[in-house]
Amino acid sequence: MHPDIYKRPLLWCLAALIAVLICFYRPAPSQRDVFHAISKQDVTLTGRVEGFAVHKPKSNNVKVKVFSVNGQPAEGYVYARFADFNPQWKDTLEINGRLQKPYGIDLLGNFDWRRYLANQHIFTEIKAKQTRVIKKAAFPWRIIRFVRADILRVFEESFPPQLASIAGGVLLGERGELSEQLYTAFQDSGAIHLLVASGGNVGFVTLLTMALCGWLGVRHKQAVGAALVVAGVYTLAAGADAPLVRAYFMAVCACAGYFLGRNSGVFQGLLVSCLVILCIEPASVFETGFQMSFLATVAIILCLNNYKLPAKWPGWVRFFAQIFLATLATQLVLLPIFTNVFYKVSLTGFAANMILVPWASALMGLTFGYYVLTWVHAGVLLYWPAIWCLEGFRAVVEFFASFRVSAVPVAAWSAGSVAAFYVGLFWLFNWPQKKFARRILWPCVMMILALPLGQKMFFSRGEVFLLNEWNKSAALVKMPSGKVFVLGTALEADKIEASLHKIGVRRASGVLAFDEGKGHKDLSRLAKDGQIVRPFEKGLWPGKEWAQDGVLIRMQWGKHLSRRGRLWTNAGYSGTEQDDVSYCLQEKDTSLCVGADGRFAQAGNKLIAQQRNQTVRAKI
Repeated sequence: MHPDIYKRPLLWCLAALIAVLICFYRPAPSQRDVFHAISKQDVTLTGRVEGFAVHKPKSNNVKVKVFSVNGQPAEGYVYARFADFNPQWKDTLEINGRLQKPYGIDLLGNFDWRRYLANQHIFTEIKAKQTRVIKKAAFPWRIIRFVRADILRVFEESFPPQLASIAGGVLLGERGELSEQLYTAFQDSGAIHLLVASGGNVGFVTLLTMALCGWLGVRHKQAVGAALVVAGVYTLAAGADAPLVRAYFMAVCACAGYFLGRNSGVFQGLLVSCLVILCIEPASVFETGFQMSFLATVAIILCLNNYKLPAKWPGWVRFFAQIFLATLATQLVLLPIFTNVFYKVSLTGFAANMILVPWASALMGLTFGYYVLTWVHAGVLLYWPAIWCLEGFRAVVEFFASFRVSAVPVAAWSAGSVAAFYVGLFWLFNWPQKKFARRILWPCVMMILALPLGQKMFFSRGEVFLLNEWNKSAALVKMPSGKVFVLGTALEADKIEASLHKIGVRRASGVLAFDEGKGHKDLSRLAKDGQIVRPFEKGLWPGKEWAQDGVLIRMQWGKHLSRRGRLWTNAGYSGTEQDDVSYCLQEKDTSLCVGADGRFAQAGNKLIAQQRNQTVRAKI
């Protein structure tokens, strides 16, 4: 790909928009958003179902675009939960129920449902008590949703439950209820993305339609038009998520260029589609799915266009070589996101995707072909091939997930390290452009060295994180040297471990308990030495000082913070569960005291208090 693509104004406009959104935009409800109608009273709202319902054991959940609340015009979205009603895509409903804020706990490094919905511009939930349909969806929408529902019904009736979930996930992105073991296997093997309808599915449907039209003798322009129609129907039937819409828009741009006699290019289509999506839904920039699909598409475009394969190679060799390049590019470009979101890396994912990506494409065609044949009562022709392919697909996933190194836990990367990694990757993807690669080599090398070093020099101050989940507290203290201590044992080990990974460490230098026996016992695995320091044991009494991993620690009688902000000390030992201690940590000129099971911290005259179900972060 010619380096001049980096001079395109549209690219720089998109980069500027992304930078502005990341720095200054935060999802928030508008003045007329349904969020402002939250009260203790039930309301009646009207709205249109957007997307397909997610079926849970006790409810059917779906996103609803709001038109009015209690007869007054309103806007925005609600996440609606229906106990005894199955909402249908594009139907307009009247819903009676109580509005509420989505449940959310901002615990560092852990999943926050409220923030997840906010990134989709949803700030309100409703649990429906009474629901009625006031307007059915238009006929074309009913046809599309019928086909989708019918495909999933045929899969459920024909295949065993787990295989039906795989078939639905690969074809339509509707994976159903996978067992916990199989879902973990898909994660550990790096193949979980194959159960989500993606841009690659849209491309496969487009190319398959064009190939079929060519086989039937349809003229090229008519075949392109037919492919766009079929791909559009598939995009809607698969849920019209951002990756699907973006891929379809790219296909439209490329085909429009073809009809106009110009080469619009998939790269230009990607830029236009991303710009349109971010203008309509700015919060998409914070969605992990948007980031992953955008970066993966860019990586595949650059890699396949710059790393040209010899024309003399056999067709089947070129096919697998292109899969190799696309898989390698995708795995590399998504590595920081996988690491910083899931805190683990699948070392077998590369090899697994080499086999599973083309297999998934074959499954798409095979399972859809089986569905079509069931309409003429000839599904038996493809039933056993479909069963064997689904079983084989599951077996390969489980095989690659069975290795001990299939999912290696890792800590999150720092912002400087992520930026340096992408600079290096940018040079690597453009390496075949020899002249351009030589011109940018030294600037890239300087940035790779300067970005992590600059962050370490200017942003590596000490920090304290006060964690709270329903009044269960803990604190993480990160000293300027990077040494981290866990104070408090009330929270679960898995949740504290995610918090440690989020701030960039695998194991803490120490775990310090505030009392003798309360709290979780398994937190010892979070410490490098595997030990929990507990007061009143082995000579550890208030007044004791010791050095641990280069940090001076002093144990004191327990300090507490009243609701009015007054500090008081629980001095003396009574032998009851009321006895506790506080800890002061010192490294060079930095010192900090933490008390009350991690509920507050004190650095000099600065007092830092916890907040319920929040993570309080402060420099020390």
